[in-house]
Amino acid sequence: MSDWVVTPAPQVWVPVVGGGRFPVRRIYCVGRNYLEHIREMGGDERQLPFYFQKPTDAIVLAGAEDAAEVAYPPITTDFQHEVELVLAIGTGGRDIAAENAAAHVFGTAVGIDLTRRDLQLAARNSGRPWEIGKGFDHSAPIAPILPLNGPLPTQGAIELTVNGDTRQSGDLAQLIWSCAEIIANLSQQYALAPGDLIYTGTPAGVGPVKPGDRIEARVAGLPSLSVTVGGA
Repeated sequence: MSDWVVTPAPQVWVPVVGGGRFPVRRIYCVGRNYLEHIREMGGDERQLPFYFQKPTDAIVLAGAEDAAEVAYPPITTDFQHEVELVLAIGTGGRDIAAENAAAHVFGTAVGIDLTRRDLQLAARNSGRPWEIGKGFDHSAPIAPILPLNGPLPTQGAIELTVNGDTRQSGDLAQLIWSCAEIIANLSQQYALAPGDLIYTGTPAGVGPVKPGDRIEARVAGLPSLSVTVGGA
């Protein structure tokens, strides 16, 4: 007989290229880590990294061939896409030195930070937390994780298309804070642990999607991701 008073939620996981499942503990997201995205959001300067979180059950498993469907979320009229490189932490720690960061990364993946932009901006402008705009159901699609064999990526194309039209196109070399610097900085604020995912920020070109749209996201060298937007 189980001692649980309600049925526990199942473990959230992401498939790994070559086999296996990566268990998800926490999802961290880096805000404004590309200068042109800062500018399109109304800023104009390099900023210290800051973070917000999404719930683990926001994960949507999305490969390249059979696109996952994400319903158009409630209470928004401005549902937007943000393509990101995702770091999957395999070895935890605090105060990790940037030069040692790669040793803590199990692998990398393509992700999309789906955003209720109108709600995010309303929260931002009133000084409230962003969760209502960022941490809603099914807001974190992710492709299979490719194990890291070598250094952390420092360059490579990152792009997103909607119905075949390019919306976002950049390069990982444009990251204001590199993957290693993000891990070093974030580990000063939180104890990182195996199972953590870090969405590292999005290049310029974010924009709205509507029901029926097909979103495809790519980062050089990684399995791509496809999502279709369903009805409300």
